[in-house]
Amino acid sequence: MTAQPTPSSSLPIRATLAACLAVVMLMVGAAYAAVPLYRLFCQLTGFGGTTRVATSAPDTALGRPISVRLDANVAPGLMWSFKPETPVVSLKIGETTTVFYKITNRGPRTTTAQATYNVQPDMAGSYFNKLQCFCFSDVTLKPGETLDVPVVFFVDPALSADKDIANLDTITLSYTFFPSKTPKSPVAELTEPPKPQL
Repeated sequence: MTAQPTPSSSLPIRATLAACLAVVMLMVGAAYAAVPLYRLFCQLTGFGGTTRVATSAPDTALGRPISVRLDANVAPGLMWSFKPETPVVSLKIGETTTVFYKITNRGPRTTTAQATYNVQPDMAGSYFNKLQCFCFSDVTLKPGETLDVPVVFFVDPALSADKDIANLDTITLSYTFFPSKTPKSPVAELTEPPKPQL
């Protein structure tokens, strides 16, 4: 004959169960928060070659030139062509520059994609500032549609004071387009009147 647990002996079991459930929920919450927190950390520090978003350009430019190599990539499965207008631009540190990329949807249907980006070398990320970029939001293209999109940027003059990269003469700005995970329906589809039922 087995002894039935008394109410006092089931309290530690319930407490342990509740603690385990709380730990599991905390771990799931941390997993969901990890990506946005990591992205925020990279944007604030330039870690991993993540560029910064600027609201205004520097007042002065240095006389020293620097080259920016423009790299464009498309993830497998996305039927787009994507290339810079020119592969390399030369500018002065602190000078605001605009470059253009050409994107074409070669697929049979309307597609939405998002561009990820970074710069190399990694340490230059905190000095590479964008004022305007197509990478700030999703891009939607109809079949056969071509779009010229700008990137407005500058290299912060503070780069010249960083002893690790003060003599840097080339930065690579790299983009990769990926299909958007949660594409939004075009406005025309949302406002189209319902079709009559037969």
